[in-house]
Amino acid sequence: MLLDLAKGTAAVLVARSWGAEAALVAAGCVILGHMFPIWLGFRGGKGVATALGVLIPLAWPVAIVAALLWLAVAFLFHYASLAALVTAVACAVVAALIVDQTTAFVIAGIALLIILRHHENIRRLIAGTESRISFRKS
Repeated sequence: MLLDLAKGTAAVLVARSWGAEAALVAAGCVILGHMFPIWLGFRGGKGVATALGVLIPLAWPVAIVAALLWLAVAFLFHYASLAALVTAVACAVVAALIVDQTTAFVIAGIALLIILRHHENIRRLIAGTESRISFRKS
């Protein structure tokens, strides 16, 4: 998880030296590369930690909202997937309100990809069979 977050942050920071547009392209590419890696037959992760990593240098206020909201939803409902879905939607809305239009569009695209990658989790949440997370010590 921390490595995924660091990859997202690093990709945007490195690309930023070529300009804001390059940073946005890198943000989208690192998310796509995480979700659909060639070396794993295009079967990768869901992109949540990588997305947070991307948000830190792209739109740090949105990143703070994302981290706090994910923690709150996960703590209240004990579903990581639900926390990711709620956070993805909220990030798109918050970005539309506080960052430039192009950055907000990229963030909304990333949010949409995260939601699409969670399709199986959504089915399990609806069916009541989704795995819960615990915050208690063993």
